Amino acid sequence: MLSERQRKLLKLIVEEYIKSAAPVGSSGLCEELNCSSATIRNEMAYLEDVGFLEKTHTSSGRVPSEEGYRYYVDNLMKPKEMTGEDVLKLQRIFDNKQLVLSDVITKSMEIISEITNCTSVVLGTSSSDNKLKQVQVVPLDNNKVVAIVITDKGHVEHKELNVGDNVLPSEVKKVVELINKLLVGTPLDEVSSKLEFEIKPIIGNYVKSHEALYRAFYNAFNEFSYKNHMHMSGRTKLLDYQEFDNISKVKDILNKFDNTDMVKKIEADDNNINVYIGHENNFDDDVSVIKTRYDASGEEGTIAIVGPKRMDYERVVALLEFIKRNIER
Repeated sequence: MLSERQRKLLKLIVEEYIKSAAPVGSSGLCEELNCSSATIRNEMAYLEDVGFLEKTHTSSGRVPSEEGYRYYVDNLMKPKEMTGEDVLKLQRIFDNKQLVLSDVITKSMEIISEITNCTSVVLGTSSSDNKLKQVQVVPLDNNKVVAIVITDKGHVEHKELNVGDNVLPSEVKKVVELINKLLVGTPLDEVSSKLEFEIKPIIGNYVKSHEALYRAFYNAFNEFSYKNHMHMSGRTKLLDYQEFDNISKVKDILNKFDNTDMVKKIEADDNNINVYIGHENNFDDDVSVIKTRYDASGEEGTIAIVGPKRMDYERVVALLEFIKRNIER
């Protein structure tokens, strides 16, 4: 149990470190807490002993530990009141009657990414309004092709497929012709089902290597469908933080943003706005993830912000609460 002074001290240190990214020393806190520098150093030493602060290298200052951030989020912070400018930016999106709900969600999260300088993630928006317009393939070497999927709204996805040994280019071409003939106009999230029930029973009449080709295209459309339920903004925002000046660390995080299975781990489990700090999230130990589920007009999904562990939790939580409240009203 922390004393009132220790609670206030921890809150001051966390919030100062969030702003400055520099270890916090005792000298600047005396006036705030109305006590001597020696008293503050003793209190900081105690907070370090209980695991809420860490000492950095040779500096006498302290920085919050993951446990310190967790105590701050659970016990000390209060969501910030949003600025009029932030409200105005977002309200323009919510008041735009020309936008469908999925566009409202993605555009509002794009704005949050800009406001917070963090990465925003939307998972689970409807893809029923994106229909298959055309499939193309580009042959590569070593039994591989690139499948290109174009939707009626101009969205383009591509994926490298391994079609197996001894598959002739003419067979690949025939499968693509079947898909374009029978499945154009199908919502992307229904293509895999139609492949199974409409293409699979007849594909053997047209190509010998039907099993390998069917499986390759089925898996590809499964991924295209999920990607169409996924929207990210500001994936390079983390590069602006000094915590991520290590090239290998940056590459690792950017690769995770490009990995569908990793991004799926950001999905929220419930309707509360939950904060996952460092090792608590399943995405990356060096970031924090703040996320919640939404349910609006039959569309369900996750909205999330990914940022450094010293992100402005008070502001991000307030922004997500505002988004959630407006899309569910």
